[in-house]
Amino acid sequence: MEITITGTDRIGEAARQFADQIGERRVFAFYGQMGAGKTTFIKAVCEALGVSDVITSPTFSIVNDYSMGEKSVYHFDFYRIKQLEEVYDMGYEDYFYSGDLCFIEWPELIEDLLPQDAIRVTITEQPDGSRVISY
Repeated sequence: MEITITGTDRIGEAARQFADQIGERRVFAFYGQMGAGKTTFIKAVCEALGVSDVITSPTFSIVNDYSMGEKSVYHFDFYRIKQLEEVYDMGYEDYFYSGDLCFIEWPELIEDLLPQDAIRVTITEQPDGSRVISY
């Protein structure tokens, strides 16, 4: 599936469309170059899902936990990971296999640890500045 975001005023609409397609899937790995809009899109998806917490980049904390009623959304940013042991030490399995939503930025750094059923989402910036979300 593909979603095209033609401008910043269309992110919310694209996020709602993406959120409507989540279904029973729980782990989403977001690929894209620096500045492609991974954090911005994940923030919009969280808002579309009804997260009322302040949504920020987990660059320094590695994972942020957002409340979605009785469930949680875990937002990861593995950009700063230097060794896989760091991910083991944080207990990644407890998150990935919790049944809660997991949105992962920079998953290529932990590729071997992703669940087999993880949904790979690619965000690509186009020459005209639009973004294509494909999964």
